[in-house]
Order: sequence, then C-alpha cells, then structure tokens
Amino acid sequence: MFGFFKRKTREIKSPVDGEVVALESVKDDVFSQKMVGDGVAVVPMSEIFTAPIDGVIARIFPTNHAYTVKSDKDLTVMVHIGLDTVALEGKGFERLADEGDRVSSGDPIIRADLAYLRQYAKDIITPVIISDESDVKKIEKKYTVVKSGDIIMEVI
Repeated sequence: MFGFFKRKTREIKSPVDGEVVALESVKDDVFSQKMVGDGVAVVPMSEIFTAPIDGVIARIFPTNHAYTVKSDKDLTVMVHIGLDTVALEGKGFERLADEGDRVSSGDPIIRADLAYLRQYAKDIITPVIISDESDVKKIEKKYTVVKSGDIIMEVI
C-alpha cells in the first residue's frame, strides 16, 4: 500500500568466480575487524574482477589492486584484490576500465594474474566491502561457491 513500509534491498554481486568466506577469516586486521567497513571476502578462482553493483567507478588505486564503485543512490562497494598487494606496485594487475566510467554489475574492471599474486602477495583473498554503511540496517551474506555476478550480499 505505502511504499515507505517496504524494505529497500540492494544486491551486491560477486566480482569474481570463487568461494565466499567470512570477512572475519581474512588474515589482515584492517579487514577482519571491519575497520574499513563490513562485507565478505572471496577466494578468487578466475582472473577478471568486475563491478559488484551498477554505478560509477569512483576510484581505482594507482597500483590497480583495489577499486570502488558507487551506486547512483547510496551504496559504495570496494573490491580489494589480495592482501598486501599494494606492495607489488601494480605488477600482476591490468586495468580494463577507468575512474569515472559508468558500469553495470558484471562489467570487467581489473585483470589479475593469480599465479603471480599467489607467488608474490601475502594472500589472494579478496575482501568485498561496503565502505559507506550510513544507510545500512542489515547485511545478509551468502557463503558459498559463486560465479562472477552471483549475489553475495543483500543490503537492507
């Protein structure tokens, strides 16, 4: 009857094929203690990392190891490929899109050489973080094996 009684749910999709695990299991306190926001982590099984939501690429770090996508309304999602990967100074990463690009969920943003990352990074686990939780009441997380584009979180 009245639209304001309906729950507003937003879907966050996996940016990569892999296994979704609890953010608390990430071996980096910044992520496991949710210092930058809440979310999940994906152990990647493919090399193309995509937009987890529809919106605009707000930032791609100069080393291409992390990026954020901001929805048109009220959600910002960060994808951080691997742990301590900033130290690789961009080696193992290829930018496929640019800051300011409008993207749809599933559009490719970064290609990562997982073999290189397994050899030189601390870990390839990829936190997917809701970095602006001001309008978030609840996050329903799905822990399972996923394909890129499968729903991994529903934000209410």
